[in-house]
Amino acid sequence: MTPPADGLSPGERLPLGRRFRIVLVLGFLTALGPLTIDMYLPALPAITTDLHTNAAAIQLTLTGTLLGLALGQLLIGPLSDAVGRRRPLLAGITVHVLASALCVIAPNLATLGTLRVLQGLGAAAAAVVAMAIVRDLFDGLAAARLFSRLMLVVGVAPILAPTVGGLVLNWTSWRGVFVALTAIGVAMTAAAALTLPETLQTHRRRNGGVLGTVRDYGRLFTDRVYVGLILVTGLAMAALFAYVSGSSYVLQDGYGMNEQQFALIFAGGAVGLIGATQFNVRLLHRWTPQQIMTTSLLAGLIFGLALLVLAATRTGGLAGILVPLWLVLTTVGLALPNATALALSRHGEAAGTAAALLGAVQFGVGALAAPLVGILGVTATAMAIVVFGGMLAATAVCFLVVQPHRLPVEQMKPTAAFVH
Repeated sequence: MTPPADGLSPGERLPLGRRFRIVLVLGFLTALGPLTIDMYLPALPAITTDLHTNAAAIQLTLTGTLLGLALGQLLIGPLSDAVGRRRPLLAGITVHVLASALCVIAPNLATLGTLRVLQGLGAAAAAVVAMAIVRDLFDGLAAARLFSRLMLVVGVAPILAPTVGGLVLNWTSWRGVFVALTAIGVAMTAAAALTLPETLQTHRRRNGGVLGTVRDYGRLFTDRVYVGLILVTGLAMAALFAYVSGSSYVLQDGYGMNEQQFALIFAGGAVGLIGATQFNVRLLHRWTPQQIMTTSLLAGLIFGLALLVLAATRTGGLAGILVPLWLVLTTVGLALPNATALALSRHGEAAGTAAALLGAVQFGVGALAAPLVGILGVTATAMAIVVFGGMLAATAVCFLVVQPHRLPVEQMKPTAAFVH
């Protein structure tokens, strides 16, 4: 598509008030997945008792949600490239609403597990279409800045979701959590229907059917730089997932913290991650996404190595674990939005498919970190090994596969900021 004469992307030419409303709704949409995954976590023991099953079986309901999120992105992304953004988005959130409502009356584990898969599919529609809409409306640095804003939501939602779920449980049973998710889904459906325009014009849609989708995915896999960038995001997420999955055991069992102390420490790590994504917006005024991504990955590798050495030698006590760990999270917060923006900037003609593959790889590679920490023993050293391994692999892929120094700077040249 020929760029406009004024050099501004479509989103930057929107009135400020409308642009803000669109960005706000996109932020809420990206929160649907984390809320769906994490909000019912405090209720797992109650569900286990009520449905007369065991903890291992109940964990399958979480696995079902994650499966729906991964597969849903691969299916809905190409669909949104073919028929536009609004219809798959609204249909997906509607599926989420219906599945959430049926979870309220689920009589057994099999039914609940099936409905959780459908919830994941609906949440996937919100996630992948939100990213595609960003790519439809914004280019270059404007897109990188917006991804930083959305990363704020993605970082905050998993922290707040268990707390919200716990508050709901103070007033009702575990089924009330799904009532709350139903209400959230209804509100998001209404907000999306009233606020989000159709951002993919008819002449830009891809109507090749199943074979066309296969060709699009095949073409994406032939783009070495794109594949490298989505692997960078997935491997950086692996470091983050290692922290999320292992920190509760390390800090509570290893260092004797209670639940309240752990919550404060966990929030401290989240502050570093979230703060970095927002500081990235400022950094983009002076440096390119390539420069920020490579520098943050190198810094994360150094901090990850320090974490591994201090954990293995038990040097520095609790501070020897927390300080380098929080620094790694900060570098992840800088790397992720820039790698995402660079990846999607390469395939604006198939933004939905490109966003879907990025999300599925990011989620799939990152999710492997959780069981890996458990296999290694759920100790500070085990967590540090996976964190360092994720950063090492991400940095290696960045420099050996992506080769950011060879990317054309003009594809990410500065544009007018859309929100400050």
